[in-house]
Amino acid sequence: MSCKSLLAAVALSTLATAASAANPDVGGAQMYETKTIVENAVNSADHTTLVAAVKAAGLVDALMGDGPFTVFAPVNDAFAALPSGTVDALLKPENKAMLTKVLTAHVVAGDLKLADLRARVGADGYANLRTLSGDALSVRFKGDLAMVYSESRNIGTITIADVDQSNGVIHVVNTVLVPK
Repeated sequence: MSCKSLLAAVALSTLATAASAANPDVGGAQMYETKTIVENAVNSADHTTLVAAVKAAGLVDALMGDGPFTVFAPVNDAFAALPSGTVDALLKPENKAMLTKVLTAHVVAGDLKLADLRARVGADGYANLRTLSGDALSVRFKGDLAMVYSESRNIGTITIADVDQSNGVIHVVNTVLVPK
């Protein structure tokens, strides 16, 4: 291989690595900017409960749509921290409307990175958002820490931010943001 060919191969390899490293891994899986929220989420070991809930609520097609969407994605431990039996009850077909409300209370229209959320902080110290369920979420920053508040005052921390998707962005949270 010539020196020029070797340099070209190294340059291409570096570009490919930089492109794949742009997004953090989530739940032990690489997240690809070219895939949708659902296509990436199904690979995260930390989001199996969320994926099951999205399927049970019939929201897969919606979250694979064009968006853009900002999703505050609770991890499995967040669902496990709910009162005993809550997740099982929500996954029952007769509770689909309630499950849909809970899930869409984690989704905001638009592609809102942390910098965008910081820019929305008002005089009250919060970035106030309206979710697809019609409920409110507020984001407050404490230094580099971003806290998310639901209307029922559940407070979650964004543990992994700005995970780009082809149809929006995911912020991983450690709490289920229960709507009123």
